[in-house]
Amino acid sequence: MSAERVALVTGGSRGIGLAVVQRLRADGWQVETAERASGVDLSDPDVARQAVERLDRIDALVANAGTTTRFPALELPLEEWRRVLDLNLTSVFVLAQAAGLKMVEAGHGAIVMVASQLSFFGGVNSAAYAASKGGVAQLTKALSNELAPRGVRVNAVAPGWVETDLTSSIEDWKRDEVSVRIPLGRWARPEEIAGAVAWLVSDDAGYVTGTIVSVDGGFQAR
Repeated sequence: MSAERVALVTGGSRGIGLAVVQRLRADGWQVETAERASGVDLSDPDVARQAVERLDRIDALVANAGTTTRFPALELPLEEWRRVLDLNLTSVFVLAQAAGLKMVEAGHGAIVMVASQLSFFGGVNSAAYAASKGGVAQLTKALSNELAPRGVRVNAVAPGWVETDLTSSIEDWKRDEVSVRIPLGRWARPEEIAGAVAWLVSDDAGYVTGTIVSVDGGFQAR
């Protein structure tokens, strides 16, 4: 793969995002991250748009930045709903829109969004997060329908349970309860999600678009 290819990865400072950055660099990509300085707020549409527009070239976008909140739906503050949707869904659209314009002009490109197993399941105390990730899955398909004929592929990965610093504090009993439901019997490593992302932006996936790839150890198949 040419070292001239440029990928923009959001949420690339830790967890899945950091693993994606490291994998793409190992594969020969020039990787830019949106969060170049502290205090960058991609939920601000202008900031998200500028993260793309500052680049002279963009061959791949990995829209990974996200957040969550946990409230029973009947107690969920509207400001928390908006905070989650603004970052998890609206910023993803703004980034994809800005990147798509550049990619269409160039005649090629690949966009990968990070969905979730809660794109398909409702979860509990996760109304805002599930709604945002369900939106990401449908946005993936909608954008693919419009951009594929113009040379731009749009896909998503839907991670299951992943070992990151954000999940390290989960109690052992809960971890064991989840693991029993995963056919592979363990949680994913961030590098395994990054591997799926790397494939989706590669030429090997040149005929793959409009797809949400579940990387969940078989969780959905159970």
